[in-house]
Amino acid sequence: MFDPQETAQFSETTLPKQDYLARIMGYSVAVVTTLVGIIQNHYSASAYGVVIIALLYPHLVHVISRPFRKRHAYSTRQFLIHGDAVLCGIFLAYLHLPIELVVLFLIMINTSFIIVGSVTAWAFCVISLVSGGAAGLLMFGYHKAAPIPDPVFITAALGVGMHLAISAFNSNRQARDLMRLKLKFQGQVERFQALSQQVSRYVAPQVWQSIFSGRRQAKLETQRKKLVIFFSDIVGFSALSEQMEAEAFTDLLNQYLTDMSRIALKYGGTIDKFIGDGMMIFFGDPSSKGTKGDAIACVSMAIEMRRHMLRLRKQWAEIGMTAPLQIRMGINTGYCTVGNFGTESRMDYTIIGKEVNLASRLESKAEPGEILISHETYALVKDKIICRKRGTAEVKGFRDPLPLYQIIDYRRDLGANPSFMNHETDGFSLHLESDKIREEDRDAVAAALEKAASKIRNNIVA
Repeated sequence: MFDPQETAQFSETTLPKQDYLARIMGYSVAVVTTLVGIIQNHYSASAYGVVIIALLYPHLVHVISRPFRKRHAYSTRQFLIHGDAVLCGIFLAYLHLPIELVVLFLIMINTSFIIVGSVTAWAFCVISLVSGGAAGLLMFGYHKAAPIPDPVFITAALGVGMHLAISAFNSNRQARDLMRLKLKFQGQVERFQALSQQVSRYVAPQVWQSIFSGRRQAKLETQRKKLVIFFSDIVGFSALSEQMEAEAFTDLLNQYLTDMSRIALKYGGTIDKFIGDGMMIFFGDPSSKGTKGDAIACVSMAIEMRRHMLRLRKQWAEIGMTAPLQIRMGINTGYCTVGNFGTESRMDYTIIGKEVNLASRLESKAEPGEILISHETYALVKDKIICRKRGTAEVKGFRDPLPLYQIIDYRRDLGANPSFMNHETDGFSLHLESDKIREEDRDAVAAALEKAASKIRNNIVA
């Protein structure tokens, strides 16, 4: 299992340790080079001060910076690197800037700068190095450097080479560790994404997306919003469950709910719950097209569900199921309380209120194949949808009888040239969507209709 603190531990433990070792190695090169210079009588005994400082400095800054690294790791690291640059410049100025040593130490310190930071960080470190050299010249003055003895140069060259080799090794190991962490983290991210996709199937996609995008928090809170509420169920489905095998019945139900859910998501509905073969869907939260847009989307969804049910009946008939199942639906619009209900450990995103109850009552009063809507919904969709008044009904929780309206179809489909037609009676079933018929099939469809009409007329005459 991936530890989320592993990356932080790598930054807080591995990097400071590597910096500490690299700093010891770098200052050790200065110590050995200076000692060889003293032995060769190239430097005076006062150079022992440089040796002492170079020996103590790495350990002192490592101890002193420890509390700062815990709170400000990156800025502390950058500060110490700039300190190294300044001190290196002072050291070179103290040695009277011999060109051979300047070149070697510039290679070493610049390599460290490049490994540690970006081009900008490297540029600022170079500025610090030059500043240190300038400060050293002010403190010690400028004296032309004497030729460097070969032992001193060879010692410095070997030390710088060793430092570069160790730095390259540490950088390579650090890169491998970072790649390992990256691959491990990437694998865990993919795993968590797969798990989140699994979990998302238990909640509405809109809710899941709003939580993962940060727009919504998983906490107990509700609000009042004007929503469009939809209920549906299949007439005669309970009786069918007693006649079919459990496996076949389950497959049929899952197919129905899958297809209807796909239609609901197509129109932007938030699927609240499945109640056996029934569905509860609402529009207006967490996203909304405005109350009018939500109402039109909901009614459009219901019309497509009714049409799709005819296709499902045809498919089911082909596998031997003759029960003429039909869907009934109820739609209402009004203010509801929407949000998370339950406990801190287990909550349910849903809606409550008398408007929800009214939508459920409309569904129960609808005839098979019928879509009943309330007056509030009718007022919002009547310019797009043809509706027929269907009397009034007494509903618990409402003082006066409520007017009911039946959805017929889109006005565009029931105008002078309708593209959709549906008609059913004993011995006859017609489902026509003329705008979806391919051009090459039109003559065959027309011939089939004319043949059917001829048979009906002949039977009447007989």
